[in-house]
Amino acid sequence: MPFLNTYSLRIKIVLLFVVIRLLLIPDQLHAKETKLLILGDSLSAAYGLKQEQGWVSLLQDAWQDQDVNVINAAISGETTDGALARLPRLLEQHQPTHIFVELGGNDGLQGHPISKIRGNLEEIIQLSQKDKVKVILQQMQIPTNYGTRYTKMFTASYTQLAEKHALTLLPFFLENIALDKSLMQRDGIHPTAEAQIIIAKEMQKTLGGVIFP
Repeated sequence: MPFLNTYSLRIKIVLLFVVIRLLLIPDQLHAKETKLLILGDSLSAAYGLKQEQGWVSLLQDAWQDQDVNVINAAISGETTDGALARLPRLLEQHQPTHIFVELGGNDGLQGHPISKIRGNLEEIIQLSQKDKVKVILQQMQIPTNYGTRYTKMFTASYTQLAEKHALTLLPFFLENIALDKSLMQRDGIHPTAEAQIIIAKEMQKTLGGVIFP
């Protein structure tokens, strides 16, 4: 009977390995899931609208058949200071694979020093990359309230950071929309529900080009 005992033991070992592999499949699938964290301000937080009308929610709907989880961590009024303070917890909580950084507009409107804005954005980039998160940076634009020199320095900061850290720099998603008053809310700053649809379609293409190369 020693042969039977040995054979039985081998069968049990094989079955054990099969069970272990089956148990690991969900973890492997989870590890492959793409998580896109949106770190932004009111332009990504559906300001003045219902959350489901915002471009981030619409983008998630468009990608519902894809293995992509879009996490909206945008807050109205957010600055680079606030986002930088929140980032470590967001990274730990959500463990994203990609992060879309749409920040700096409120800093610029408040006249914060360009060096401070650039420094905060750089820390956000470095913290994300340290966690092996792929960073996607959006070019931001502001009115010339503080003069042409300030505005040019503000705009140039994004190009400089993208080049320095080898990032994908996406164009400002309101670049053309802001010129059409019918697509902007009464404050002239935030896009309407109709504009959100346009933004979502554009972001599906541009962000999708980075996430699904």
